[in-house]
Amino acid sequence: MNLNGTHIALDWDGQRIALEYQWLCPEGVGAASPLVVFLHEGLGSVAMWKDFPLRLCEALHCRGLLLSRPGYGHSTALIEGTRWEPDFLERQATEVLPSALEALGVDVQAQPLWLLGHSDGASIALIYAAAFPGKVAGLVALAPHCFVEDCTVDSIAALQAPAVRGPLLQRLARYHGRPEPVFQAWSRIWLDSAFRAWSITDRIPRIGCPVLAVQGLDDEYGTLEQIHSIARALPGTRLLELEACGHSPHRDQPQAEIAAINSLMNTH
Repeated sequence: MNLNGTHIALDWDGQRIALEYQWLCPEGVGAASPLVVFLHEGLGSVAMWKDFPLRLCEALHCRGLLLSRPGYGHSTALIEGTRWEPDFLERQATEVLPSALEALGVDVQAQPLWLLGHSDGASIALIYAAAFPGKVAGLVALAPHCFVEDCTVDSIAALQAPAVRGPLLQRLARYHGRPEPVFQAWSRIWLDSAFRAWSITDRIPRIGCPVLAVQGLDDEYGTLEQIHSIARALPGTRLLELEACGHSPHRDQPQAEIAAINSLMNTH
């Protein structure tokens, strides 16, 4: 197994930033094999995927690329008081991700990507696939956000309670250089009234690749309507609705998810 990671430098949003990344390349997997780019959740990072990307790449005989977005993991930290605008996910999908791929020498014209995104990362994957339809071979959306639901806002609001927030930040400190600014920026925009009208449902019909949309039946951050809205816009979408599964299908039901992704990739 070839497993390495470091940082790349990008000019973005008026500053020079470093992005954390990691390549996964199982033994016997060559450069012509499919490349899966893993896009983490709203409070995630490279390390917070844990062993799921490696298990997936070994099972599917593909390569993997993990990225920590600006402010996350060991990428350049956010400054205290950073505020995101309602287009923060769109900017990650159409500005940061393309720049990172280019800096890493990923030729999406020669070999379109497979995108696997979780939560906010799934939204970014959907936006990228809609903006650059010829550059994506397939897409897996885990617990995606296509629009803002009351349950999402309520669950994020509940994290603000001191008894919850303190222990959460302590756990996040194991994975992020500075967890407080990114937690503040992320939770603030999701709780901002200006973000309630945010939606990407009008973009989804532009996606031209096969899609697997996954939702846990016990997800406190989203309902089945999120993935059903994708299926209505893209009738060929495969849906995977998992029992005994919350907001993180790759942690709660990894084997079912790997099997479904394997089926999608082998079919296409």
